[in-house]
Amino acid sequence: MVQLSDRESELLQAIVEEYINSAQAVGSETIEKKYPKLGVSPATIRNEMAKLTKLGYLKQLHTSAGRVPTPVGLRFYINQLMKERELSTAEEVAVKDKIWDYRDKMDSLLREATHTLAEKTGTMAVAATDQNDIYFSGAANILDMPEFYDIELTKSVLSLIDKASILQDILLRQNQDEDIQVVFGEDLSIEDIKPCGFIFARFETGSNHAGAVGVIGPARLNYSYIIPTVRYINGLLSEIVNQW
Repeated sequence: MVQLSDRESELLQAIVEEYINSAQAVGSETIEKKYPKLGVSPATIRNEMAKLTKLGYLKQLHTSAGRVPTPVGLRFYINQLMKERELSTAEEVAVKDKIWDYRDKMDSLLREATHTLAEKTGTMAVAATDQNDIYFSGAANILDMPEFYDIELTKSVLSLIDKASILQDILLRQNQDEDIQVVFGEDLSIEDIKPCGFIFARFETGSNHAGAVGVIGPARLNYSYIIPTVRYINGLLSEIVNQW
């Protein structure tokens, strides 16, 4: 991966965050108006955007359209540019209060965990265990996202609920070295869901079983908020199940 200059990195960050917020291709005029701190002219922005496109961080959907980040650009943003938003103490307490009362049974615990996660993130939350149990909540949330106006994509995502083995492949068999897994684009072996993004974390139970909890949405998920939220809820689950 080519090393970016500070200005190129700042521009890429602005484009990714604008795309996450708007779900629209981002043009140079938008960047100039909304990100004056970049301190560059529209012509310079266009030149830099063209360079980032050539390097594979951005792509242009149509000749006259703006740019959107590629999976490479999104991955660079997540790993190098993004600043996670810390959950407030009040947010953490509110989440813990909702989940803690269900700590005696795995079934009830994961149902409430996915419900809470969907509510907090505005996405579809899922959980899976290595015993073929699947939990989900917030399926209606994705219907408000422009990407899922595509009925075929929506059907493909919702059909995952009935396919435990596929969800297990995604949620339980990823890189074990990272506490939070972010999967999208070419990371997904299923062509029909490559426009989607998954953010999830694994947990181990005291009975030598494993599970994972996370969210499904478009590839432009609000990573800076959802990643720490998934991490916190997974931490609660790990704390609870390790006591069994």
